[in-house]
Amino acid sequence: MNFFDKIIGTIAPHICIKCTAEGRLLCDSCAQGLIPVVSRCYRCRKLTPNSRTCSACRKTSKIYRLQVGMTYDHTAKQLIGKLKFNGAQSAAVEIAKFLSGVSSFSDDCIFVPVPTATSRVRRRGYDQAKLIARNLSKRQKLPYLDCLMRSGQTHQIGANRHKRLKQLTGAYRLKTINDVNGMHIILVDDVATTGATLEAAAHCLKNAGAKRVEAVVFAQA
Repeated sequence: MNFFDKIIGTIAPHICIKCTAEGRLLCDSCAQGLIPVVSRCYRCRKLTPNSRTCSACRKTSKIYRLQVGMTYDHTAKQLIGKLKFNGAQSAAVEIAKFLSGVSSFSDDCIFVPVPTATSRVRRRGYDQAKLIARNLSKRQKLPYLDCLMRSGQTHQIGANRHKRLKQLTGAYRLKTINDVNGMHIILVDDVATTGATLEAAAHCLKNAGAKRVEAVVFAQA
C-alpha cells in the first residue's frame, strides 16, 4: 500500500467487498471463506497433483505448473477491479495474502511479474502485477526480480487462444542479458484466461536459460 492509498484509507476507509465491514477490501473472515481452485492443469483443466501442467499440455508449454488462487467469479472480479480501475493498491496486499495461504513455493524461487502494457501503467500510475509480486515476495521472504519488459502494446481482451499466441509472439524480452540463467522463476499476474500471456513470458525466460518457470495468478477465467 502506498502513501496516498494510506491517506485515502484514513479519510474514507475501505469496506470489505463481501460483507461491507469497514477497514479492508477483504476482511480475514471473508478471505477464509473463499474457495481455492482445485489442483489442475491450467490449460485443459485436467486434475493433476500440485497444479502440474499435464503430460499432454506440457509438450507445448514452457510452464511447469500454474497455481491459481480462485475462479474469476464475482469476488475476484470486484477485488481485481478495485486494483486495476479504482486505484486501490491495497487490493494487491489482500491478493498476495490470499495467494500466500493457498499456494506453495520452494526456497529457490524468484518472483517475476508479467509486465502490463505501458499505456495502461501510465493510465493507472502503477503495474498491478508488480504490486502483487512485490507483496508475495515480502510475505514469502523470497527474492523479487523485475526483469521482463514488453516489446509491444497489444491488448489481449476478447482474443481467443490461437489469436493471443500469435499476437504475443516475441512480446516479452529481458531487460538485461543473463538475468535469469539457471534460476527458478515464478511468474506473477492477476488473471489468466487462456494462459497465452504467461506462456509467452515463460518462453522468453526459458530461452534465456531459466531452469524452471512456474506461475501463480489470483484468478482464472
